[in-house]
Amino acid sequence: MKPIQIGLLGLGTVGSGTYEVLKRNQVEIQRRHGKPLHISMVADLDTAKANSLVGSDCQVVSDAWQVIANPEIDIVIELIGGYGIALQLVLGAIEAGKHVVTANKALLAVHGNEIFAAAQRKGVMVGFEAAVAGGIPIIKSLREGLSANRIEWLAGIINGTTNFILTEMREKGLSFEVALKQAQELGYAEADPTFDIQGIDAAHKCSIMASIAFGIPMPFSKAYVEGITQLQAVDIEFAKQLGYRIKLLGIAKKTLHGVELRVHPSLVSEKSLIANVEGAMNAVMVKADAVGTTLYYGKGAGGEPTASAVIADLVDIARLSTAHASCRVPYLAYQSQAIQDLPVLSIEDIETCYYLRLGVADQAGVLANVTGVLAEFEISIDAMLQQPASQGHAQTELIILTHTAKESVMNAAIQKIQQLPTVLMPVVRIRKEDLS
Repeated sequence: MKPIQIGLLGLGTVGSGTYEVLKRNQVEIQRRHGKPLHISMVADLDTAKANSLVGSDCQVVSDAWQVIANPEIDIVIELIGGYGIALQLVLGAIEAGKHVVTANKALLAVHGNEIFAAAQRKGVMVGFEAAVAGGIPIIKSLREGLSANRIEWLAGIINGTTNFILTEMREKGLSFEVALKQAQELGYAEADPTFDIQGIDAAHKCSIMASIAFGIPMPFSKAYVEGITQLQAVDIEFAKQLGYRIKLLGIAKKTLHGVELRVHPSLVSEKSLIANVEGAMNAVMVKADAVGTTLYYGKGAGGEPTASAVIADLVDIARLSTAHASCRVPYLAYQSQAIQDLPVLSIEDIETCYYLRLGVADQAGVLANVTGVLAEFEISIDAMLQQPASQGHAQTELIILTHTAKESVMNAAIQKIQQLPTVLMPVVRIRKEDLS
C-alpha cells in the first residue's frame, strides 16, 4: 500500500516531536486511517542536526522550496513560524496543489483570510488544530463537535507562559519580574517573551477561535489586547481575599451589536473551573445554546502535545483527500459564502464588571466621595474591602468590585475619581468576568 508522502518544514521542538510520535505510533495511526503516513522529506537549515534525528529514513534538505517542488509530496507541514518566509511557503505549497498542516497561529491570525481563499481556489485542505492550545482538540470541537449549536461566547487561558507567571505570583507572592525570570529559567518563556506577556500570542489564538465560532473573517487586527506586565502582586493578593483569581483570558462573545474580541487580565471566581487551571496548562470554556458550557483542558505547548494535534490533522487530510471539496469540513466551520463580516466592538463598548484599587487619604468622607462618583455614573457596587492604614501612614487602600458597567462609562467615572483630592495614586482597574 503506497504511503501518504509528507514534507516537513522545520525540525525544532514541534517538528522533531511530530517526527517521533508519527514514527512511534505508526501502527496505531495506520489502524485508524488505513494507509501509512510517511515523512519522506525534511527541510531544516541545520541539516547535520536533522540528519542525526531522522537518519536515513528520509531526505534532508536545507532549502524548503525543494520540498514544495517535489511532485511526490502530498502534504506539507509548516513548522517554521512567523509570517515572512512561512507565508510564502504555505502559499507556494497550496499553489502546487499540496495540502497544508500548520501550527502557526500568528500566520493564520494575520494572513488566514488570504491562505484559506487560495486553498479554496486550488481545492486543497489546510489543517491548523495545533495552532491553538497545543494538544487540546479545540478547533475540531468548535468546527465539528459543536456544529449543532449557536455558540454564544468562549473564554480561554491560551498562553501557558503567562498562566505560569500568574500562578507563581499568586502562590508565592512573587513580583511579575521575578516570576518572568523563573519562567525563562524553566523554559516556559522565551528570551524575548514579548508576544506572550503582552497578550499578542493569546490574541492570535483567540482570533482564530472567534472566526470559527461565529463564522467571521479572521479579526485579529480589530482585537483589544492587554498583557500582564502591569499586574502587581498586591492586586493578586486582594483578589484572593475577595474570592477571585486573576487570569489572562482571551474572550470572544457574540452580542446583538457585534463581536467582542479581547485579551486582558481578568478576575474570575476561585470556584470556577477555569480559575483552577494552574501552571503552564491551557483551558478553553465554550458556552453554546444547546449543549451549555463545556471545558477543554490540557497541555497548550510542548513537542509531543502539539505533535498530537499536527498528526490528527494529517489523519483527517489523508481520510478526506479523495473526497470532493464540497464534502470536506470548511476551513472556518461555515461555508465560504456564509461567512459574515460582523463588526468587532471597540473596548469602549463592552460591558463587564470591574475591580478597582484606590490609594486614598485615611480621613473621614473619602469613601462617601468615591461611592458618590460611582453612583453619579450609575455604577453599583458588588463588594468592598478597605485596608487599615499602616502605623505612621496617612494613606490606605480601598478595593471595590462593581456590577456590570459599560467600559466608556467606567473610564469617565475613573477619570472623575482620579481628580478627587483624597485619591493619592492612579486608580488600578482590572476587569472581572462572570463565566458561570
